[in-house]
Amino acid sequence: MNLNNTLKSKFNIDFSSFKLILIVALIIRVIAAIFSEGYGMHDDHFLVIEASTSWVDGYDYNGWLPWSEGNRGKPEGHSFTYVGLNYIFFYIVKFLGFSDPKILMLLNRLFHAFLSLLVVYFGMKITEKISNRKNAVIVGWLLALISVIPFLSVRNLVELSAIPFMIWGVWLLIKNEKKINFLYAGLLVGLAVSFRYQISVFAIGIGIYYFFKWEFKNFFIYTLGLMIAFGLTQGVVDYLIWGYPFAEFITYSLYNMEEGVQYLPNSNYLMYFWVLMGVLLFPLGLLVCIGFFRSAKKYFLLFLPTIIFILFHTFYPNRQERFILTVLPFFIILGVVGYQSLMDRVFWRKLWNVSFVIFWILNIPLVIALSFHYSKKSRVEAMYSLYNNNLENERILLEGSRNTKPSQMPKFYANSWYCSFTDRIDTTQSLDVFEGNKYDYIFFFGDEDLKSRINEYKLIYAKLSLVKKCEPSMIDNIARTLNPRNSNQYIEVWKTNEPIQK
Repeated sequence: MNLNNTLKSKFNIDFSSFKLILIVALIIRVIAAIFSEGYGMHDDHFLVIEASTSWVDGYDYNGWLPWSEGNRGKPEGHSFTYVGLNYIFFYIVKFLGFSDPKILMLLNRLFHAFLSLLVVYFGMKITEKISNRKNAVIVGWLLALISVIPFLSVRNLVELSAIPFMIWGVWLLIKNEKKINFLYAGLLVGLAVSFRYQISVFAIGIGIYYFFKWEFKNFFIYTLGLMIAFGLTQGVVDYLIWGYPFAEFITYSLYNMEEGVQYLPNSNYLMYFWVLMGVLLFPLGLLVCIGFFRSAKKYFLLFLPTIIFILFHTFYPNRQERFILTVLPFFIILGVVGYQSLMDRVFWRKLWNVSFVIFWILNIPLVIALSFHYSKKSRVEAMYSLYNNNLENERILLEGSRNTKPSQMPKFYANSWYCSFTDRIDTTQSLDVFEGNKYDYIFFFGDEDLKSRINEYKLIYAKLSLVKKCEPSMIDNIARTLNPRNSNQYIEVWKTNEPIQK
């Protein structure tokens, strides 16, 4: 705290101020909301944005609704809670007159930026309640500025979007001032479960704690809150859509019991701990992990649901790194307060201080770079070039016949739900892929033999003209260089200028 006192006296900056931490957290998230355009991965866009905005426009992108053309006549196993809330959001902003896809997403990212501040605020409050203000400040700065968090906080990932409700609910349990707080906590955690069904194991962990502590009144009030929240969001909503309650949850559960276990078994049982530690960088991540396990006995209310959540994902075959980020704030809180029992020893105190300095030296450039990272830039810009083009039902050829196979393109950014795509992925295919096919646009993926490929199509479309060159962002380009499986290709959009019968 000596450095803080020096800065406070010379520059009037108090780094132990919760207010300052929240302001900095807000600033970096607003920067990410403004500059970190695009989408992170398939799920946060195609399962949320394309679905919800298409509903607003009277279309059903994924064919999830029973009355939609293309629906299989049964639920797909996707909770409608988070995508439904996004539907309400986009319905309101479109009603207010906003229509440009980039403006819509800016407003959506800003909303998520403000929502994610709850994680920082309640993370500090929980830490201060169970430990002390000094540790709360450490937790606050970590939650505010960990490299990937501002970038991911403004995305539409259920794994991240559910955290504010989880941590708010846990704060009410820790606060433990009134019995009604247990009901409110159950409602909030139940809403988080409705966002992402796997969070139920975290919710169950909390229930187990109170049950085996023989705090039956708290257990039943908390459980009642869970049941009300889940019943309203899954029971009532699914009944209105499918004619019976919990339709999507039942389908999801059956799928995972019957087919989900067919995923490759986990051969790396430390995978999720590597992810949690990796986010905090080395060696600080390792020290926080040590603190996490040392916290088990003293802070069992937080530790039990967190470790159950980690173990569930460790042993269940379907695994992706982002799945575990849901409990990252709790891992950090427990890691910081748990490590404090070692701080009275000179070695462990010096190791923490050195690790903390190393963390900030490495983390600050990372958080800045990611907060300005335009993810999937070339794909977004290619589709956005079609926005307001005065065409309907565009036919688009995705030409990726060299070593750059076409990617799934986001229709949302063209505001054209009825456009259609045809992939050309091999030079053995005819130029039109299907005999007699004509196209309004050709998207050329990759720059390999690009000039000759374009010239080939000029023989078919004499008026072929360039619309836009779409470069991948710097980080997208680096990711593709390191691993060619990352499909962040260079894309050129060309218009055929041919009158095509629709």
